[in-house]
Amino acid sequence: MSGRDPSPGEPDLAWCHEAVQGVSRTFALTVDVLDEPMSSHICLGYLLCRVADTVEDAGHIPPAEQAEILRTYDAVLDPDDPTTIGEFRSAVDPHIPAPAERNDDWAVVAESPTVVATFEDQPRDVREAVVPPVREMVDGMAMFVERHAGEGGLRIDDRAELEQYCYYAAGTVGTLITNLLTRGDVDGDRVERLYDTAEEFGLLLQLVNVSKDVYDDYTEENNVYIPAEWLADEGVPQEEIVAPENRESSARVVDRTADHARSFLDDAQAYLETMPLRHGNTMAAWSVPYLLAVGTLRELGSRPEDALTETGVKISRQEVFAVMNVASEAGRESLSELRETIARTPYHRAAGFAD
Repeated sequence: MSGRDPSPGEPDLAWCHEAVQGVSRTFALTVDVLDEPMSSHICLGYLLCRVADTVEDAGHIPPAEQAEILRTYDAVLDPDDPTTIGEFRSAVDPHIPAPAERNDDWAVVAESPTVVATFEDQPRDVREAVVPPVREMVDGMAMFVERHAGEGGLRIDDRAELEQYCYYAAGTVGTLITNLLTRGDVDGDRVERLYDTAEEFGLLLQLVNVSKDVYDDYTEENNVYIPAEWLADEGVPQEEIVAPENRESSARVVDRTADHARSFLDDAQAYLETMPLRHGNTMAAWSVPYLLAVGTLRELGSRPEDALTETGVKISRQEVFAVMNVASEAGRESLSELRETIARTPYHRAAGFAD
């Protein structure tokens, strides 16, 4: 990231594409294999979401102020509200790290006027597709911050709250994608099938993140998304989820969470098999994160305890490359076979790629 001082309100699409590369490996892959104009629309939609997500994850901001900043951001996105992005930028400014200490996430927050101005430069139908789900996400984040204000971070209580959180964090993104894909003349039955499975596509990806990122979520952001109810079944207090003496018990709960994620695989696949390839949409853009989620669930199944340590759970660069390579040419009819293969073994080995 350049760390340059933005000109508030000045559109800069090139900067926005650069920014995505720094804040999300998965979404950067998606944006890179979409064609225009969908590549830019998804890039901007994601950055709008990332601004809110960074504020929500900021443990150094008092919860009441966090919620207020998020509600100010929501007002900025409301086309009927006079609140400006400059007001949001002023509200969050005391909490933005100095340029020398600023990571890529906070660079996006710092340049939120650039992101919003670039988004406002898009066609009206794009803005109308993106704004409602982003605002729903922001509202949900503010609600969760307020709900857990007395705990110093998010502490998910049970399965219902976990799914509610994942809906706001990622199910809304499924709706955003679907809104963009269904603009114009799309068969009504197809539209219905897409909206019936869009939330599940988002929930799958978010639950995989919840399962694999337990250590980082707790140690870096003081958030525990693994439900207290499930941990209690194993005799583990939520505040001791990563304690070495609880590793075996906590790993069983990680495995349970990953298994819950697997329950969304079928609907997520149905979503991909139904989505139209229009407005610059490509199968590879969404099959890559789906298949990488399958691979991550495979790794979680073999070593759930790694999610509780600095080691973490991830798939290799070789497998990422192999999945991207095959997804660039595979059609929707190949998803079932690819899913079955990746669920069994790293794809680069199954396909004969060199390690």
